[in-house]
Amino acid sequence: MQGKIITDHGTMTVEFFEQDAPNTVANFVKLAKDGFYEGLKFHRVIPGFVAQGGCPNGIGNGGPGYQIDCELTGGNQYHDKGVLSMAHAGRNTGGSQFFIVHSRESTAHLDGNHTCFGKVVDGLDQIDQIKQGDTFRVEIVD
Repeated sequence: MQGKIITDHGTMTVEFFEQDAPNTVANFVKLAKDGFYEGLKFHRVIPGFVAQGGCPNGIGNGGPGYQIDCELTGGNQYHDKGVLSMAHAGRNTGGSQFFIVHSRESTAHLDGNHTCFGKVVDGLDQIDQIKQGDTFRVEIVD
């Protein structure tokens, strides 16, 4: 299954890691299909590190009203450039916030702590163009 993250700078196509993080992927897909991500902001962008979005409040303190467990034992749990990973405030507290990795060098320490659930396979150049405050939406391609 694939998704598209449509930003102010273009579209990124994401291949989901359904085998490695099935519950995280199912949660993200459900939120996207329900329109949760429509018009949300990238509220935290640190060049060379990550672009983070998915907070309904636009400032990093909100979520969908529930939490999901981390899935850290599957394959593909490496924070390479273009990887989508769940943001959280401690193990098993993720929900809707996610980040897109800018660089393996600055995010390797996140391996085994944050669930990697997909990777940008087309539009990788869009990642470095995302600015804090940019809006996005997510479409799922079945």
